[in-house]
Amino acid sequence: MKVPLYKVYCDEEDVKALTEVARRGTYWAIGPEIKEFEKKAAMLIGTKYCVAFNSGTSALHAMLLACKIGKGAEVIVPSFTFIATANAPLFVGARPIFADIENITYGLDPEDVKRKITKKTKAIMPIHYGGLPCRINELKEIAKDYDLLLLEDAAESLGASINGKNVGTFGDAAMFSFCGNKVITTGEGGIIVTNSDEICNRLRLVRSHGRVESENYFESVKTQDYVILGYNWRMSTFTAALGISQLNKLKKVIELRREKANYLMKKLCGVGQIEPLSSPQGYFNVYQMFTVRVKEGRSVRDALKDYLNENGVSSKIYFEPVHHTYFYRKLFNNSIKLPVTEKLSDEVLTLPIFADMSLQQMDYIIEKITEFFRQFS
Repeated sequence: MKVPLYKVYCDEEDVKALTEVARRGTYWAIGPEIKEFEKKAAMLIGTKYCVAFNSGTSALHAMLLACKIGKGAEVIVPSFTFIATANAPLFVGARPIFADIENITYGLDPEDVKRKITKKTKAIMPIHYGGLPCRINELKEIAKDYDLLLLEDAAESLGASINGKNVGTFGDAAMFSFCGNKVITTGEGGIIVTNSDEICNRLRLVRSHGRVESENYFESVKTQDYVILGYNWRMSTFTAALGISQLNKLKKVIELRREKANYLMKKLCGVGQIEPLSSPQGYFNVYQMFTVRVKEGRSVRDALKDYLNENGVSSKIYFEPVHHTYFYRKLFNNSIKLPVTEKLSDEVLTLPIFADMSLQQMDYIIEKITEFFRQFS
């Protein structure tokens, strides 16, 4: 590809961080870098606690366990998301209840969320799409009115904010992902942030076999007790060391991504057949993805995607509805209808964006999009 969909932003500090852990020859698991990474992430986001995991998905699973969501419970989620958001309630014996999204932020529609609340509802779990905050303030009010947990799936949106308040600080707990295509990345990895002592303590137990760890397990000669059922979801020391280095670059990377996004927005505004996702006033988008809507719908969108890919510009649909997957069609007997989600999923196309994307690459993207509509519309 002449222009890949994403590219990791890395430098010699990342290499140095990993090399130092390797050469140390010890503490490759449960090393001091993990606590340092957690402390730094909590400080940047603005929460009391941060607990690190080996993936965003295991972090989501742990978050629901720590919040004591289990069999018989319902969790309201979007279908316009990566499938892990919907799967997480099933992991703990609960049931995902799909609510529709709205056209402004592509996040959960507060009005449809209210319609989906039942006596079994225990939590609302919205996502912040592609680096843009959802209407989280309204969802927070709904959660408060109905005495529900608000759990943010902020996988894509580290550094995003509304009027200066960071995503991840609105709910009872929040997950951030450090998977390979995120704004900053550790390859795999995730964190849960919270201000709750109880949630934090349960997260730490769940991620390491339910073990009470007063000392490093691999260095201690003491017998340590196991008090709940847990898993091996620990983040490795290498991952945490890389995470520290990447967090040090977060502000710079966001600034670079926003510069690229602003250039693309400005140049594409003259292409009448597409509409880039814009940010409401006071919403700070970190552009983990750069998504446009193709107004003529699926057939033209798919043709544009194919044309770009054939010409070396990677593009992808984020997201096809989760409730349209074979698994969820079978689970819900094809009964789920989400008109806004379904229409939007027929129109969206995510274009390349990354911190060190060149002017030539951006102009090439614009050239090929303009060329497509000139030839085929």
